[in-house]
Amino acid sequence: MNIEELIRPELAAMKGYAAIEPVEILEQRIGRRIIKLDGNENPYGCSPKVYQSLANYPYYHIYPDPEQRMLRQALEEYTGLSRDYIVCGNGSDELIDLILRLFLQPGDEVINSPPTFGMYPVSTSVCGGKIVDVPRDENFAVDMAAIKRALNEKIKVIFIASPNNPTGNVIPEREVIELVGTGRIVVVDEAYFEFSNMTVAKLVLEHPNLIVLRTFSKWAGLAGLRIGYGIFPVEIAEYLMKIKQPYNINAAAQVAVLASLSDVNNLRDSIAKIVAERGRLFTKLGELGWLKPYPSQANFILGSLNRHSWSSAPSRRVEQSDKESPAKQTWRQLQERGIFVRYYDSPGLENCLRISVGTPENTDVLIDALKEVRDG
Repeated sequence: MNIEELIRPELAAMKGYAAIEPVEILEQRIGRRIIKLDGNENPYGCSPKVYQSLANYPYYHIYPDPEQRMLRQALEEYTGLSRDYIVCGNGSDELIDLILRLFLQPGDEVINSPPTFGMYPVSTSVCGGKIVDVPRDENFAVDMAAIKRALNEKIKVIFIASPNNPTGNVIPEREVIELVGTGRIVVVDEAYFEFSNMTVAKLVLEHPNLIVLRTFSKWAGLAGLRIGYGIFPVEIAEYLMKIKQPYNINAAAQVAVLASLSDVNNLRDSIAKIVAERGRLFTKLGELGWLKPYPSQANFILGSLNRHSWSSAPSRRVEQSDKESPAKQTWRQLQERGIFVRYYDSPGLENCLRISVGTPENTDVLIDALKEVRDG
């Protein structure tokens, strides 16, 4: 039997999401402690209250609340929007999947604005849709005119990340309103909202086709527990509550979110540290002279390597991998030093690195390593 003949052809041909590896696997591979700056995680971790709450929770043997009642009530207080608009998911990834399951029929199309988050095309393919890529402009802004030209009767959903991953820039509110005016479902992914403090969430109250997604993975340090939430028009929220898996948010994640939301001031202190360090990292990267950092409203910075400046370094070693791009060489040599960043060499991101904002100590070690890598 040839199993591939039974698999949906578009899934057999689909490229999967390029996920990052966990700390324990990376440290096992290189045999040392590492500095992990490739996943946009919070270097200060979660609230101390999370550990205490997880340790004291007595009901792990009982299924969690399928209606997410305590979660939605707490998020009502955090967002200032009624719980009727809120649905939680097993990470915002699950919510992306549920949105597409709700709206797509086989052959329907979804507008994507690369370079951006890689799960939009993956989930679209899984749900039987087709991605229509409308690339961002040279400054990574959404190309509004090109999106309008791409619209046809098959387009059902438009995804926009703001701040965008991996470029770090936000979309202006007026452009979101313009996209909503097309009559398609517009999903604004605000995974990094807490680092930009710029949101269009309240527009959901006025527009029945606007959705805003958020996550606890970044600002709250809960990436390992996988929980996000969306702000939906009430009618859409009701449908999502109907089609989601009954117990999609596990008990530990629910406990952790409630503990986090009871300790928001402490977490905001961590956010302030990250934002301050983002500014220092941006300056330090720019001072290198051969790497161009792009302004970011998130907890990471995208940098483009100048091929000419890189290759002109008089003392740089000639590596066996000199056929690699400077970004890939830098990525590989940083790994050899126990520093992990994200490497890109795709359309729109040629010769780029994305560096998560770590602690000040992480930044100092990274900058010293970058100087060593460049000068050999």
